[in-house]
Amino acid sequence: MKFCIENFGCQMNEHDAEKMSSLLTRSGMERINEAKDADIVIVNTCCVREKAEQKFYSLMGRLRSLKRRKGVILGVTGCIAQSEKEGIGERLPYIDFSLGPSSIHRITEAVEHAVRKTRFFDFSDNGCTASLVVEPGNPCKRIKAFVTIMKGCNNFCSYCIVPYVRGREVSRDSRDVLREIEDVAEKGAKEVTLLGQNVNSYNKGRDDLPFPDLLKAINRIGGIERIRFVTSHPKDLSPGLIDCFGSLDKLCESIHLPFQAGSDKILSLMNRGYSAEEYLRKIRLLRERCPDIAITADCIVGFPGEGEEDFERTMDLVSEVRFDGMFSFVYSPRKNTAASGLPGAVPREVALERLIRLQAAQKSITLEHNRSMEGRVVQVLVEDRSRNSEDEVMGRTRTNKIVNFRGSPDMVGSLVEVRITKGYANSLRG
Repeated sequence: MKFCIENFGCQMNEHDAEKMSSLLTRSGMERINEAKDADIVIVNTCCVREKAEQKFYSLMGRLRSLKRRKGVILGVTGCIAQSEKEGIGERLPYIDFSLGPSSIHRITEAVEHAVRKTRFFDFSDNGCTASLVVEPGNPCKRIKAFVTIMKGCNNFCSYCIVPYVRGREVSRDSRDVLREIEDVAEKGAKEVTLLGQNVNSYNKGRDDLPFPDLLKAINRIGGIERIRFVTSHPKDLSPGLIDCFGSLDKLCESIHLPFQAGSDKILSLMNRGYSAEEYLRKIRLLRERCPDIAITADCIVGFPGEGEEDFERTMDLVSEVRFDGMFSFVYSPRKNTAASGLPGAVPREVALERLIRLQAAQKSITLEHNRSMEGRVVQVLVEDRSRNSEDEVMGRTRTNKIVNFRGSPDMVGSLVEVRITKGYANSLRG
């Protein structure tokens, strides 16, 4: 049987899709890219933002027609499945199975039930479930590997649905994490990215390696040349973790550190647990320890109660930090979150106007960062052929910037020195 996974969301969702793919492949099925040619279509969902949820239901309408025409097995997994639970079977009566994020290890069982024409649903609560330790395998000797070290979150930011769909924080045993990384290194991976909703809290309160010590242990693994991690919470960015930058030779000079707002009033309403000045202090410490570090972030505009002065504080923070890149969004109310009941809703047209101003400012800063690299020689891990030309390849710097340059496909997987000749808005040429 052939299966297709339609994936929504972040790297953690992509990694969950890889896990399900590995389990189904081991059972003798074949993964393909096109839903129209598949026997089984799995939609792996995200509900962090309203737009992703809207796109999901739009896709399901199209897949319903495909099911009518071809009789495909149709399943829904991920955060929307967990959020809706049994209600998703009523809202989408034509699906054959649905699994929450903590139940993806049962994907093969769910498909087997569907083959027998029985519906299958599992929305188990989080805990150290089998889904956390499923390893996706590395059949194609990929040069980059993603390894889940924890899941869930204990922070309960007022706008965030993650604790309700991914559960509370659960960390994997460090020995299992290190063994998996050793395995992917033996299979050819040169770069590993550690995944978790809040990796800074890894093993918090447990008698096991804290996150900085885990990084030090990974730094000693042969074959691994680069270490990255996502995502970090500013309040949990410890001095020990900051010290890892610049001292661990394999830890890339790059960090994603969402700030979400520059106004202390809004940060308090968001329940973020830090002030704008505390965030800025940690940025200064990072740059003192590692002057070349590239810092990216997330930001929400139009949060309930955000006035023009609050938004200007956000613009001030962006101007001071000068992020290398930023993901920014208009606030999207999520069911069951504390913020969904807050007064002071910002009119959408006002929020959109603020977003345009913020993104324009950040675009200019990113371009300046990229142009400042012109003439520099940097190390690039070649990942693939370039989308721009058959005569070029693409890779990333240690600061996670995309570089396109002339080269041949046999360079993929190599670490090469590249002189940057041109900086663009979203990439570099070398």
